[in-house]
Amino acid sequence: MKTRRIEGVEVHRGSGNVFADLGLPDAEKLKIKTGLVIEIRKAMKSLGLTQQEAAKRMGITQPRVSGMMRGDFTNLSERKLMDCLTRLGYDIEITVRPAKAETGHLMLALA
Repeated sequence: MKTRRIEGVEVHRGSGNVFADLGLPDAEKLKIKTGLVIEIRKAMKSLGLTQQEAAKRMGITQPRVSGMMRGDFTNLSERKLMDCLTRLGYDIEITVRPAKAETGHLMLALA
């Protein structure tokens, strides 16, 4: 990480993944789950759905939707979040290709 001082304050350039910058385990998964939840929120808003209506469409309970909207989605897998998006009318495409580095990584690209 690149560090510099601005007006006496030490500033660190982020990696692009705040979860990795905080040293959290499974940072890539957390970033993907966050991106999926953001898209679910956008879909609910654009469709004008209440949490109860969205829960019914997504096949989860309203309390889970409420938790998700508050940032608590640790109990939902990436697969379940993708399922929620497809139930809200979104297509999801997964692309697999050789990595440029020795170890590959997960990435969420939004259209």
